[in-house]
Amino acid sequence: MSEVNENKGMIRRFLDLPTDSLPKTIFVAVMVCLVGSMFVSAAAVALRPIQEVNKLLDKQVNILQVAGLYEDGVDVAEAFAQFEPRVLELATGEFTDQFDAASFDDRAASSDPELSIALDDDPASIGRQSRFVTAYLLRDANGDLDKVVLPLHGYGLWSTLYGFIALEANGNDIFGLQFYEHAETPGLGAEVDNPRWKSLWAGKRLADEDGVLQISVTKTAPAAGADYHVDALAGATLTTAGVHNLVRFWMGEAGYAPFLANLQAGDI
Repeated sequence: MSEVNENKGMIRRFLDLPTDSLPKTIFVAVMVCLVGSMFVSAAAVALRPIQEVNKLLDKQVNILQVAGLYEDGVDVAEAFAQFEPRVLELATGEFTDQFDAASFDDRAASSDPELSIALDDDPASIGRQSRFVTAYLLRDANGDLDKVVLPLHGYGLWSTLYGFIALEANGNDIFGLQFYEHAETPGLGAEVDNPRWKSLWAGKRLADEDGVLQISVTKTAPAAGADYHVDALAGATLTTAGVHNLVRFWMGEAGYAPFLANLQAGDI
């Protein structure tokens, strides 16, 4: 009983301290931090499902946009249902049923040692490359392949740019390219989001008639000609070089070349 009384006495003495006393100031600060952290943690847990839904929605919108199927007011889920997601093994260029295409996470796979490889030759500066990615097939009313949307990423000036490239059914003509995540400099490298610049990709070609990869993102057109060239971003030399490198990496032998060869041979 005496211990209880002693504790009460301590509490009473604490309460009797001036409001601006050091012990009370520290106590209030600690309690505010504790209560605040509890609210933040609870909010983060409660909002995580909503964040995941929004993340998936944003991804679907970007795929629709790069394929030319997005417009204001469109039912995203209904429009996206036109696509057939398939998990692609890069080395063989063939689809695999090893994973569920609806839930396979390409970005998580790129950091999984069992599903990815460390790159020695790494022009896109991505460090590790997933051995599997999700391709999105779009078919016409007759069931014939119309377009294929492929993910790609690589380092620019300040950040890794994540995006999609849409190719025509011949696997060589570009329909569109756009990035959905990056942290490049506003007004310079961030001009990768400029609709005018994105429109420059439409109709460009990846490889020449001999199958040699020619696509470039540079200040001047290459010897192969304008059909294989996209103008550099003004004032954004390093971001432009990053886009050039990542597109050529993913469209080359280390990326989608085996798949594109299968596509052009009619094996897809």
